[in-house]
Amino acid sequence: MKRREFIKNTMQTSLGLGVGLTILSSKSVADTSANNKINFALIGCGDRGGGLLNGFNYPNNSRIKGFREFDDVNVLYCCDIQEGRGKKVSEPTKSKYAADMRTVLDDKSVDAVIIALPDHWHALGTILACQAGKDVYTEKPASQSGWEGQKMIEAARKYKRIVQHGTQNRSAPYNLKAKEYIDSGKLGKIHLCRVFNQKREMNSFKIKNESQPNNLDWSAWLGPAKERPYSSTILHRNWHELWDFSSGDILNDGVHQIDLARWLVGKEYPNSAYAAGGRYTDPNSDAQTPDTLIATYDYDDLIFTVEETLYTNYMLKIDSVVRQSDMFPYWMQCATRIELYGTKGLMIVGRHGGGWEVYDRPKDRKPVVKSAEFGRFPDNEHKENFLKCIRSRELPNADIATGHCSTALVHYSTISYRLGGVKINIDTETGTPKNPEAAQYWKRDYRSPYIIPDEV
Repeated sequence: MKRREFIKNTMQTSLGLGVGLTILSSKSVADTSANNKINFALIGCGDRGGGLLNGFNYPNNSRIKGFREFDDVNVLYCCDIQEGRGKKVSEPTKSKYAADMRTVLDDKSVDAVIIALPDHWHALGTILACQAGKDVYTEKPASQSGWEGQKMIEAARKYKRIVQHGTQNRSAPYNLKAKEYIDSGKLGKIHLCRVFNQKREMNSFKIKNESQPNNLDWSAWLGPAKERPYSSTILHRNWHELWDFSSGDILNDGVHQIDLARWLVGKEYPNSAYAAGGRYTDPNSDAQTPDTLIATYDYDDLIFTVEETLYTNYMLKIDSVVRQSDMFPYWMQCATRIELYGTKGLMIVGRHGGGWEVYDRPKDRKPVVKSAEFGRFPDNEHKENFLKCIRSRELPNADIATGHCSTALVHYSTISYRLGGVKINIDTETGTPKNPEAAQYWKRDYRSPYIIPDEV
């Protein structure tokens, strides 16, 4: 199916949303002089989109650069269905405001787009951008369902596009050193990996149907999700806890730790997965996703677990000072830590900074640290890697295939949870669940005209 035909069939309404291996040699910015700038567009001007484009400061005066601050970037558009938000983000770049995604996709001068939309729009937005000949930086998670993640890979390869997934830990120098340490054999054989995602959100809310604001295209925001009345409660963040839009915090945030851990231990699709949990803190909440979940993934020689709690306000995410300085978190109450149990030691790793330490057997009741490395937040390095790959046409550090694999692990666990804890057996070549009953959650139902076709 040709791109124009696909767009015609799937985008009949407004879609402007607020919502080392060389792989290709197609004509693109890679063919131009290195002095030419890469023309960017931002699609989705919320907090994360604005931060990706314009950057932000940390309290210790360190700067996280936005894409616009790189010398070889020129910003042409900021796209958002909410005009006020879109124009505010566009001001520092003096770029054009677009309410409709098609304006960006149809402009042949745009080389690359940032997809910073809600989770349920990541796949469709990325596929449309690939079809339009744009390279893509897409925010995590890769997809709202496993099947559409597979379609993202197909589109990237078919249209020879660079697609960088927003799991920045793969670009962090301290994590590269952690992987070197593991790959050297110094930690021994790793047979247990524990990933934690322990937050303070209690996913407690009630949905109230409201009149749709005149300045918001609610149908376009819903996109592929089924029709429902407008609710500001959903629009402003609580969509994370509803199955139509996401799969809870394990998908929204936990995928960062899952991706880092999976990369460190060198694993892809597991043989099987199962999960148990529930919504225990407020059974009357309209939230659908669990506030307590333990997922277990079985590899040939490794058990990989993810443990999530969303009522634990005494657990601390790695704060901005620790992320940008020579400090380690207090590991016992680090909300996003990874524990790797090897035959020669225990490695604890922090994401987005925080560093890592390797522990040996205690001596005189005191910890023995065999090796350690401080860390920094790797947003700058991840953006640099994307820009470099746009020109070199090499696979980026977090290519969409790796982003999909990590996101698929979340999908296996939530499918198991929704089926009552059923063990999900997985085809390790394709990543597709073998259980027939899992199919209903592996591929979602799409609302016309926002449909991803079988052939992208």
